[in-house]
Amino acid sequence: MAFADLREELTCSICLSIYTDPVTLTCGHSYCQVCIGNVLDTQEGSGAYRCPECRVEFQERPALEKNRKLCNIAESFLSNHPEQQEEARILCTYCIQSPVSAAKTCLLCEASLCAEHLKRHSKSEEHVLSQPTTYFGSRKCPIHKKILEYYCSEDAVCICVSCCLIGYHKGHQMESLHEASERKKKKLKNVLDKLTSKREEAEKSVLSLQKHKREVQVEAAGVTERVTALIRDIKEQLETLEKHIHVEISRQEKQVSLRVSDLIRQLEIKKEELSGKMDHIEELYNMTDPITVLQGQESDCTDISDVEAEDKDTEDRKVHAVGDLDVDLITQTLHTGLDYIVSGVKKRHHVLEALDILLDVNTAHRRVTVSDDLMTASYSEMPCSYSRAPERFLKHAQVLNTRSFSSGRHYWEVECSDLGQWCVGVTYPSIEREGDQSWIGGNNKSWGLWKFESGSYSVRHDNKIISLRDIPTCLRFGIYLDYGAGQISFYELCDPIRHLHTFTATFTEPLHAGFNVTNKAWVKIRSQD
Repeated sequence: MAFADLREELTCSICLSIYTDPVTLTCGHSYCQVCIGNVLDTQEGSGAYRCPECRVEFQERPALEKNRKLCNIAESFLSNHPEQQEEARILCTYCIQSPVSAAKTCLLCEASLCAEHLKRHSKSEEHVLSQPTTYFGSRKCPIHKKILEYYCSEDAVCICVSCCLIGYHKGHQMESLHEASERKKKKLKNVLDKLTSKREEAEKSVLSLQKHKREVQVEAAGVTERVTALIRDIKEQLETLEKHIHVEISRQEKQVSLRVSDLIRQLEIKKEELSGKMDHIEELYNMTDPITVLQGQESDCTDISDVEAEDKDTEDRKVHAVGDLDVDLITQTLHTGLDYIVSGVKKRHHVLEALDILLDVNTAHRRVTVSDDLMTASYSEMPCSYSRAPERFLKHAQVLNTRSFSSGRHYWEVECSDLGQWCVGVTYPSIEREGDQSWIGGNNKSWGLWKFESGSYSVRHDNKIISLRDIPTCLRFGIYLDYGAGQISFYELCDPIRHLHTFTATFTEPLHAGFNVTNKAWVKIRSQD
């Protein structure tokens, strides 16, 4: 049984508190012994006694027998819920004739009042009202046993009048409990306001993340649908191409078969002619009459060795003329079909093409040589004779690209040298141009992928270094920037393509591609032409 249900079953309907010495009338209803006794007292002389609940009449005053089982249950309930015990026994101090539960307790009067007596009680400030209680220890001075009325600001404790005048707190800075309470409430209000603000920020973040999650789910569903449709279309095109290749193979097979069949017929005719000649010669050969043999037809006795070579050459030419399947044509048809399918896939799937970004010579350090096509940065042993420019790097051999990215998604590819030390990355245009921390990745304004002369690789941001465990095996790299999502990703363009690292940030400025080259190093932007 739930707590509230059990409490209701154990509540006296007269005093509305947990039973105290419960008794049960013959009608079955139970009451506190004192409560029902007082009710029966008021009914004397009325001619009958009635149950307060069901109004059953008793001609004689009913005997009150203690309900021991109910008493045990009530006592067990109070022992398990001590907080109910005090409330259950707090009655109005002024309701003498019939016990009534107290609504409030006056700490000054040390009296509990029901709702009716509370209306007539003094409303002055010194009469402090609280929830019904019989314990006043926390409201009184433990030394002088007087009501606490002041607050000692120096010791941060509540005190009574005697503490102020003659006690330990004499001469201390005092204020009324109301003033101290209001001052503390202001502090609590400030704390509450800050916590509320933080909670609102957290709620906004949660809503933003939930929105982003929904957007990702919608985007994922859309991409899945497009990829499924694309793959279905590819399958259909491959099936069509396969049928076309099969038709071509069948056509060539039929063509070769017809030529072979024609040649077989020709050889069969020749074979029959040769068989006839063989039969005649064999007949002549088997004759015993010398004259007959010698007078046989000269053509039959002709030595065939003279024409053997010619016949063999002729047959070889005929067999060769039959030919085989044109595998090259089949292969070319297959490759052409596949190229057409791949070209269609790229157009339909919106493949992110690499940008042809150009280098900004005005940002190049004097040790950086920029190629004429503005796509290669190389380290120079001799300083270049660049003109003065406020955006030029003065400390580190670095250069930026000309175009900035402030929204959208962008991708470019680079090829790097095996020698020296280099870095590829992105940076805000506000990056320092001189100073020890002006290198890409050495501050909170840039992100970079570094390769060192030792052959080790790392990614860096805000001078925090993350070493790459798997060393790249090729020197071609892709950089992918999703400005809106706050992501910068680096890829090794080997076979297969391998993801190296992704930075996540909240971008506050436009971004430029940045490059660092040192000790014979070079970096080349790969053209898509």
